[in-house]
Amino acid sequence: MREFEALLENFWIIKEQDKDLYQQVKDALPVLKPVIENKLGYRLVVTPYLIKMEKVPGRAEEWMGIPGFDQPLEYALFCLLLIFLEDYGAQEQFILSQVTEFLQSTFPGAEKVDWTLYRHRLSLVKVLNFAVEMGLIKVDYGENNAFASEPETEVLYESTGLSRYFARNFPQNILSCQSWRDLEREEGFDLDPDRGALRRHRVYRRLLLSPALIPEGPDDPDFLYLKNFRAMFERDLQELLGGALHIHKSAALLILDAEKNFKDTLPDQKVISGIAIQVCTELRKLVEAGELTPGIDDTVLIARDRLEKVIDTCRELYSAGWSKEFRELRADRLYQELITYMSSFSLLETVNKQENRILPPAGKISGAYPEDFGGKKDEE
Repeated sequence: MREFEALLENFWIIKEQDKDLYQQVKDALPVLKPVIENKLGYRLVVTPYLIKMEKVPGRAEEWMGIPGFDQPLEYALFCLLLIFLEDYGAQEQFILSQVTEFLQSTFPGAEKVDWTLYRHRLSLVKVLNFAVEMGLIKVDYGENNAFASEPETEVLYESTGLSRYFARNFPQNILSCQSWRDLEREEGFDLDPDRGALRRHRVYRRLLLSPALIPEGPDDPDFLYLKNFRAMFERDLQELLGGALHIHKSAALLILDAEKNFKDTLPDQKVISGIAIQVCTELRKLVEAGELTPGIDDTVLIARDRLEKVIDTCRELYSAGWSKEFRELRADRLYQELITYMSSFSLLETVNKQENRILPPAGKISGAYPEDFGGKKDEE
């Protein structure tokens, strides 16, 4: 269902940016809305300017967040920017110094914003670039990135009026929440007596938004629910996305048809995606050879230095097929980028500085270059 795929893949669909897709999705809403609300429990926001499916994850995971934001400061500045934009309607203009003055005067943290600090300016540049990318503001004159190197830079912006639809309305008062776990716990489970419906929503969300549904112990209620209603989930996911549901003892994964081309899937066209598959292939060989032993939950505890040696082996065998960027990347950077990437796809997790845990989905993935790709094996 192309319209559902568009809602799932995009944060929102802005009419001004893609009128045809906006109209296509709007026309499909009579069919889509009951499915989205009943199966996933999601709210649809439909306005003359945009259509948005509020995608709340079934479980919060480490990799989730805004791409490019790596400091809490950036999230705080972005939230304050949304507040700033509440006073500006569509096509109303403002300048960068108005933004910086507002952020500096309203920032609530113990560490105050100081625009003489490069790291604070860089964080604001990330926030402004993201706001432009999401269609919240437009740059009428000037350059966002210039503020990082020159604090006196001025930029002329224009509000699109869409910022009021960006933030989500929570079903309860969140002022008492002390952490993200409280937000997850209060997602409505305690407010709705129909716990079966809420569990169904959560399982669909985990299958659609996470790389894999990995049970949290042998009696994980979500995993048991999935197995008990397997036929329903298989049918619905096939109709919505054309994918196949694979359920194993220790993980469930949605495998998309080969012709599907989503933004963030494994594999994709990124070089690091192929390297991650090569690492999984080498790890699987070690398990098959008895050099690594899975536990009762099908996970494998591996020392960090052993994992790094596996990555080194892949580099030695296959780097001729890698891009120049990864061929020349320092070993420590390569290790960290790969581990971070593989963690984001539930292939492994970091236990501590000395150990990683290989997760069950890594055993599902393997791949190899054609024999004539030009690697070391061809040279021997």
